[in-house]
Amino acid sequence: MLLLRDAQLSDLKGLAALAAELDSVNLPDDPRALGQIVGRSVRSFTGRIEDPLDRAYVFVAEAPRTGRLVGTSMVIAKHGTHESPCTFFTVSEKEHYSSSLDRHFRHTILSLGYHFDGPTEIGGLVVRPETRRGAEKAGKQLSFVRFLYMAMHPGRFRDTVLAELMGPLTPGGKSAFWEAFGRGFTGLDYQAADRLSRENKEFIQQLFPPFDVYASLLPLAARRTLGVVGQKARPVQAMLTRLGFRFVNRIDPFDGGPHYEAPLAGIPLVKAYRTATLEEAPLRGDAPGRLVARTLARGPSRFRAVRTPARLTAGRLALPAEATRLLGARPGETLHLVPFDQA
Repeated sequence: MLLLRDAQLSDLKGLAALAAELDSVNLPDDPRALGQIVGRSVRSFTGRIEDPLDRAYVFVAEAPRTGRLVGTSMVIAKHGTHESPCTFFTVSEKEHYSSSLDRHFRHTILSLGYHFDGPTEIGGLVVRPETRRGAEKAGKQLSFVRFLYMAMHPGRFRDTVLAELMGPLTPGGKSAFWEAFGRGFTGLDYQAADRLSRENKEFIQQLFPPFDVYASLLPLAARRTLGVVGQKARPVQAMLTRLGFRFVNRIDPFDGGPHYEAPLAGIPLVKAYRTATLEEAPLRGDAPGRLVARTLARGPSRFRAVRTPARLTAGRLALPAEATRLLGARPGETLHLVPFDQA
């Protein structure tokens, strides 16, 4: 059984090892940037960031017996502000017809756009390679725990949830789309532009063309990546699709990966969210698998969750002794839960 909890500064070494697997904007392989992200998360969970929409939450999955981190995920309460807008290309289509030639063409058009008051974003989902297909389903736990937390605190998040899925990269870590487009306007390679964008997206606003771009002008290899999900992100795409997320005709300006969105209140896990009082007697026998969480009012850690069999009867919840111990919960306490095995 894994323990899901809020990340602490003491987790930086383990998070750095996970960041080396992905090196994304939300989980950079950069000790200073990673420290800033975790510090912001700690202040978010403890309420030291006054405006809920300025908060961001980093979750980790820990193997309790060893203390080793096996994965992480993240929720950004609002992605897109005046200081750091969410930047994207809107994908549309234009038709052209010549009567003299009797030629008809449909062209894919890319239009640069921004969110200055953006949606909630989920991201930073990484699990250690050796655990990705394990029985614990660490990736699914880390994905679902974000929706559980949002269901517990809907007022802290936007009505729309965004997932930016990574597009295809070459074995050397390059993006065919960036090489064909972004590099020519910025003079930066993909990795350098990705690193710079973590702190400053001004160069995109200033250097990218402010007018519509015909994708037909790009090389075929680049066009084939537009709105396509990279190999590593396909399991996430499948899971999000089952949860009601849909492609919203926007792509990332760096790798061409698609933007998926869903209304927070319409996500099945959020709709299935319940609270219940913990029973004194431990659960014996089979029961449906659920993700069960507890919040703490004091101390450095403020959130704990486990995937466990759980029997819910008339607002009362019975858990195995191990789950109760990992949560640190006491009989009579209110716990929070969403389905897991059925979802």
